[in-house]
Amino acid sequence: MKADEQLTGVHPGGDGRSSARLAQAPPRTRLVEVVVPVHNEERVLADSVRKLYDYLAATFPYAFRITIADNASTDATWAVAGRLAGALPQVRAVRLDRKGRGRALRAVWSRSDADVVAYMDVDLSTGLEAFLPLVAPLLSGHSDVAIGTRLSKGSTVVRGPKREFISRVYNLLLRGTLGARFSDAQCGFKAIRAEVAQALLPAVEDEEWFFDTELLLLAERHGLRIHEVPVDWVDDPDSRVDIVRTALDDLKGMWRVARAALSGAARVPVPARGAKGKPRGLARQLLSFAGIGVISTLAYVVLFWLLRGGLPAFAANAVALLVTAIANTAANRRFTFGVTGAAGAVRHQFEGLVAFVTGLALTSGMLALLPGTASRLTELVAVVAANGVATVVRFILLRAWVFHPRRSGGPIR
Repeated sequence: MKADEQLTGVHPGGDGRSSARLAQAPPRTRLVEVVVPVHNEERVLADSVRKLYDYLAATFPYAFRITIADNASTDATWAVAGRLAGALPQVRAVRLDRKGRGRALRAVWSRSDADVVAYMDVDLSTGLEAFLPLVAPLLSGHSDVAIGTRLSKGSTVVRGPKREFISRVYNLLLRGTLGARFSDAQCGFKAIRAEVAQALLPAVEDEEWFFDTELLLLAERHGLRIHEVPVDWVDDPDSRVDIVRTALDDLKGMWRVARAALSGAARVPVPARGAKGKPRGLARQLLSFAGIGVISTLAYVVLFWLLRGGLPAFAANAVALLVTAIANTAANRRFTFGVTGAAGAVRHQFEGLVAFVTGLALTSGMLALLPGTASRLTELVAVVAANGVATVVRFILLRAWVFHPRRSGGPIR
């Protein structure tokens, strides 16, 4: 676990006298913090931050804060950042005494009081019109992390063939070796729910360019939802990134993450989507369970009716119940009890079979009580009634045993 980076300087945001339009705007209740990490960017910093500020002030429907994170600049970047923070409301600047994009993001994100934290490169290579689509799914609770992607069919990218080739090979390696499902790890345009970032950051080791990739891999390993937004991207011809060194560092990072995954690295507690004001209590679980139960029962009825045409009643009941029980456990795992990701899925299904056996015993017992001359409709009514009792038992078992938070340190939702 890494300790918070020490900030060697902070310029709080301006007093707002230079922006009457923000003072006249209606209050905005959700806060998004946009971090612009910089190192020796005195030439472009002022123009970029003013452009970003003007765009957000004019079009963004949520409250925002722009934080310039100066990591050990040796030119006039810190002085420029201070002037911007003094002149523009909702703009502040912080200074670190060591380099590293990941270090700068960690320092700001770990202290943020915003609902969503984001970052973008100072050159604004990504079109700003993609910013609202980036953060909206996080504010709505639909997703946990959002990334801009330059490798989507809907993206428009202007950059040299060398960088294009390196980017595609790198992301292909991530998918082939680490099973990554996101398409573009290194696009400098990302956002994450603040509480999720603050839960994951202690487990992220890298402090420089691999920081993004490690954070995304960690999010995927914990079953978090990653939203991708196609972006328009124009590469900065003045970029001073050392491509060879960055590529080598990324390969080392991939090797380290792969070893950690193979060794069964400990999971971290990640807060549920929509946890603020929407606790997953008994009432919500019952509502979700009931909805899934209705769908499962309808599927069971259809399967039993179809199978009964060629199988004895006991066999048709067993097969229909098994199929719907597997689907029911998977659906309740995800939607009722908020567990995502592959971890524990096999155990959950195995333990769910206990509830299946309970249901099978109840429904089979009901069939055994029927006379041999009972019609298919009578059989169906009997097993549906027995299945209703089994459903109550199933909910109790799932809630108190299979998906009980204490068995896994709290479900990852």
